[in-house]
Amino acid sequence: MTYFVFIVVMFIDLDHLLATPIFDSNRCSINFHPLHTYYAIAVYVGFLFFKKTRILGIGLLLHILADSVDCWMM
Repeated sequence: MTYFVFIVVMFIDLDHLLATPIFDSNRCSINFHPLHTYYAIAVYVGFLFFKKTRILGIGLLLHILADSVDCWMM
């Protein structure tokens, strides 16, 4: 079950379709795309406090961490 939740959290990247251009290798997605904003990240942290949403919160925060590493390496 946890595996499928971790796969589903990749749908967070659908907000990239709202950007023009959709992909820019020199753009940091943190605080640029709606589901990658600091407000959204605060909600993801809030998911950690509830047992039913904890795995989802962990998956989303791991996704944000991976995107942050991309930003740091630019």
